[in-house]
Amino acid sequence: MIESKNTPAPRSFKVLLIGDSCVDEYKIGTVDRLSPEAPVPVIKLVEEYCLPGMAANVYNNLKQLGIDADFITNNQEIVKTRYIDKRSGQHLLRVDNEPAVSQWSGKTLEPLASYDAIVISDYNKGFLNYELIENIVKSVKCPIFIDTKKSKLSDICAPFTSNHVYIKINELEFKNAKTLADNLIVTLGDRGAQYKGVIYPTTKVEVSDVCGCGDTFLASLVYSYLNTNNIETAIKFANRASAITVSHSGVYAPTLEEILRDW
Repeated sequence: MIESKNTPAPRSFKVLLIGDSCVDEYKIGTVDRLSPEAPVPVIKLVEEYCLPGMAANVYNNLKQLGIDADFITNNQEIVKTRYIDKRSGQHLLRVDNEPAVSQWSGKTLEPLASYDAIVISDYNKGFLNYELIENIVKSVKCPIFIDTKKSKLSDICAPFTSNHVYIKINELEFKNAKTLADNLIVTLGDRGAQYKGVIYPTTKVEVSDVCGCGDTFLASLVYSYLNTNNIETAIKFANRASAITVSHSGVYAPTLEEILRDW
């Protein structure tokens, strides 16, 4: 699927977003008893809704910040269904329905060189392989922002050869990485994010739900970097944005006004 949307931005930037997307399905209910058949809660559903997830959530965050983005993603529908207790907000169960995902053909709406930045949201579901990502890195000189669950980061971006590429992973992915790359940004949850040995603390908030906070961080990082050309400022901005996201239930894309309110 290829989709293009035009949303006014403070400055005019054109971004290409590529990645695996899904549908985040939420089933909210009350739990008053345990099942007589097994020691598991019985949930009575009172609300159901769906939101775009994974790379599609990155896309929504970019749009919310006014970024003009072309979006390339899988046609196969991945559905993540979460059962949540309404009173406590606790996740009781997640059920993933993941059909086989066809690999991206490499085709884009416009030449890669026409974009001000390229964003890759790689959930490692089969839409992108190492070679496809590496080809993008080698093909353009514009800033490239990669959020990936792949473990061989040097296969994507060889150290000291791709200064225009920023790779963002979380702390668990960092611990499990088999190889690393330059310009690595590691998100640390409520401790903020680390870049080149420096930890950038985040705003302390009451956490409601961490779903989608990495997507918000990625989109906000791109927005701020394009407007400031400063990665340290962009990390601080992304920290602030993702802190807002985790204070909401479900995936949430904060507005620019929300992020800048206490900036």
